[in-house]
Amino acid sequence: MSGTVAERTAFRSAPERLIKERAPRGAARRWRGKPLVIGEDLFRDVLLREQKRADRFEQPFVLVMVALRERRHADVASWSSIIQALTAFKRDTDVLGWIEYGAVLGLIVPEVDLSDAAFIVMLESEARMALTIAVDGDVLSRFAMRVHRHTTPHLSQAHGQSDPLLETWRVSRRERVHAGLKRALDVCVSAALLAVLSPLFLAIALLVKLKSPGPVFFRQSRVGRHGKQFTMLKFRTMHVHADHAIHKEFVSQLIKGSAPSSGDPAKDTPFKIANDPRVTAVGHVLRKTSLDEFPQLWNVLLGDMSLVGPRPPLMYEVEQYRPWHYRRILEAKPGMTGLWQVSGRSRTTFDDMVRLDLRYAKDCTAWTDIKILLATPKAVISGKGAV
Repeated sequence: MSGTVAERTAFRSAPERLIKERAPRGAARRWRGKPLVIGEDLFRDVLLREQKRADRFEQPFVLVMVALRERRHADVASWSSIIQALTAFKRDTDVLGWIEYGAVLGLIVPEVDLSDAAFIVMLESEARMALTIAVDGDVLSRFAMRVHRHTTPHLSQAHGQSDPLLETWRVSRRERVHAGLKRALDVCVSAALLAVLSPLFLAIALLVKLKSPGPVFFRQSRVGRHGKQFTMLKFRTMHVHADHAIHKEFVSQLIKGSAPSSGDPAKDTPFKIANDPRVTAVGHVLRKTSLDEFPQLWNVLLGDMSLVGPRPPLMYEVEQYRPWHYRRILEAKPGMTGLWQVSGRSRTTFDDMVRLDLRYAKDCTAWTDIKILLATPKAVISGKGAV
């Protein structure tokens, strides 16, 4: 971010102000005949689509934002000057639209070379010059400009540093309701299952302890939403001190699309190695029935996971992700089961799994979670899914 100290201060709290809201009545009449500025909903769709395109093809873009320094809306004449300046400045391929009607204006500048520092400096300088020439100084002093450079996701985001563009809007009221219902479902179901299944957990713990020396639970660091790491619980299914290099190599080949096959498609499951020599006799039964996964109910109760969501990856998996893969850990909380499990995981490639995760993140509702939860037992019994 560049600009004066006042501008940096003004935008420090900008994500809290960029809230999606309906344009006031009569807005269309007041802006009739003015340069084209697309509305909030359409601009958000365009921006998110541009983000996905940039992540997929590694073609970064720039978002120029002009915002009022104060919360009150500016008059039409002031905004008209800003809009006319940006319209004269922008290219034909750039998109101008409202981030927040009457408060924050955005200009998407696609297909830029962020490695060319001179180009970025020139872009920002020309934008400021265009505003300075076209807008009266007293009016311009009420606005601040920020240039956000969107790059493709990278490992820094897997360590808890999310892209500010993901926070450009507050979630809508509908999204907040869905998030609240989802969390309520997670807490109620996980608490109930932990209470009801406690005798079964005790029996499994005794079997694990008697048949193989070592701890009952297997604790492993996983990557959660926005790259936040947490400790995931499972019943131990492997011998103590098992070499994880086998799984690391398997995952590496899986992500590259060349994972080895057992010869039986029904037994080939992403992230599960067929005939794994590290697995104990009890572990084979627990894995086949997915009972080893049930301690994750505690992770759900704590809020690290959800009942439904993308499978939580290991850090060495994330290190091998292609840019567009990162969205699966940025857009949804990890879950015990998910769309890819109930869709037939033995027939799913890694890229297909990511696409299913992204589809779930886009269309996630409490009812979707309930349908996936109801479909999970059938997937587990058939051997094509896991909790």
